[in-house]
Amino acid sequence: MKRSLRTCLSLVILLVLVPLTVYLCARADRKYYLSGLVIILLTLAAFFLRFESRRPQAREVVILAVMSALAVASRAVFAAVPHFKPMMGIVMLTGIALGPEAGFLCGAVSGFVSNFIFGQGPWTPWQMFAYGVGGLLAGLFAHWGLLKKVPAGKKDLAVLGIFGFLTIALVVGPLLDTSTLFMMSNTVSTASAAAVYLSGLPVNLVHGAAVLLTLVLVGKPLLEKLQRIQMKYGLME
Repeated sequence: MKRSLRTCLSLVILLVLVPLTVYLCARADRKYYLSGLVIILLTLAAFFLRFESRRPQAREVVILAVMSALAVASRAVFAAVPHFKPMMGIVMLTGIALGPEAGFLCGAVSGFVSNFIFGQGPWTPWQMFAYGVGGLLAGLFAHWGLLKKVPAGKKDLAVLGIFGFLTIALVVGPLLDTSTLFMMSNTVSTASAAAVYLSGLPVNLVHGAAVLLTLVLVGKPLLEKLQRIQMKYGLME
């Protein structure tokens, strides 16, 4: 299968089938565990499409599992600080280092697993999708050369941090706010939608600041280590 076709199929799975699952879950009652598993399976399918004629090595899966565990831990450590969640910084670094499909998978898995600590609910599929999109965008921007695989200096780190902040403020945060609209029992109006998005803005700014700090402080050393592992073992090629 040609690489371009595999890439298109991956994007269809991640940007069409996954949000469709999220939407159907919003119409069902208490099916978030099932929808979470379906989202993970769909994301795994997109991830495996990355490998043309071989199965991913155990090392590749282990690295992805470690990054997902690190993302979950980073959310748990700052649980006492309202809305300050560095987790998406780790998810974005995964996408930059390992590719957009891996970034989406890390985001979806991290959202699902971390909610066993913070509580599962109808918001879980939305979080899985929103966090996955953040990892996907980071991977795509790195693939297009707009983000450095390893920041070379302060300028690259600043670009990385600003990207993380804007992605949370303009994409991930509003996606999470949209879940509130689907969970509202009364009819959604323009006024209520505006109130939801405006009330979510301070939360998204704090979240974005946490991601910015994470990317600036640990982005370079973590990406350097991941690149070293990739070069040594020939992973994710």
